[in-house]
Amino acid sequence: MIRENVKTYIVNIRDLSFKSEQIVVDLTRYLAEQLPQIEIIRNGIELEVHMPEKMSKRVIRHRIRKFLYKKALNEEFRPISLNDGNKDGYFVKEKKQIQLTYY
Repeated sequence: MIRENVKTYIVNIRDLSFKSEQIVVDLTRYLAEQLPQIEIIRNGIELEVHMPEKMSKRVIRHRIRKFLYKKALNEEFRPISLNDGNKDGYFVKEKKQIQLTYY
């Protein structure tokens, strides 16, 4: 891959790795299979995604959402935009769930 026409995004998978390490491995494999033009490097709780300049950032979000749906995790997790000053990407965050008890 030519490094001049590459942009880098970060996918933070901290909450997902607490659930299961196998899910993180499956997500990495799924993204690599679905988007063969990207390069994924895992750094602890983050995935570095190197992709062509022409490709949209939303493609990553869409594929993460499809993965969560296929694994029946879409009720527990969701990808949200990463709001860090120097990093651009997504954060796979656990959804807040309200537990109401009725008497």
